[in-house]
Amino acid sequence: MLTLNTKVEQAEQIAGELVLPYDQREKSRLRATMTSGEEVAVFTVRGTILRDGDLLRGDDGRVVKITAATEATYRVDGDSAHHLLRCAFHLGNRHTQAQIAQNEGVGFLRIRKDAVLKEMLEGLGARVSEEQAAFEPESGAYGGGHHHHGDDHHHPLAPIPLRQKIHRPGDKQ
Repeated sequence: MLTLNTKVEQAEQIAGELVLPYDQREKSRLRATMTSGEEVAVFTVRGTILRDGDLLRGDDGRVVKITAATEATYRVDGDSAHHLLRCAFHLGNRHTQAQIAQNEGVGFLRIRKDAVLKEMLEGLGARVSEEQAAFEPESGAYGGGHHHHGDDHHHPLAPIPLRQKIHRPGDKQ
């Protein structure tokens, strides 16, 4: 079985394609099947999120392209940027992963299909419609920002703590 374990920026030849929904692209250990039918094992550094178009090199040197699978999502549209920002705030307040997207200059949010969140968003006046789409949520403040292909600069949105020290009243200084 081919083991994919190294992200690469480019490759002269792509040997295969691995189509995965988001919940599998955020796992660091995974067994999956490429579009060719070949089984692969994916081993990445914990915390790695595979994005649509990422390339992984296997233990035999072959490179496989990651493709975001279409999955059940909701598209969330608002009447204004302020309205959409309000919806995004309430989603974030519930620790919901969300994709900030744009189509023909019109911004919208995309979330995983969830009836409770749909009801909340409609209660806020948003238009929520079902879509089968690739889900690429924002990586969050500590995730290093969203990676856009062709952008070789990584700019974290906030300091990334290596290990947070928790102070307890009984600890010696």
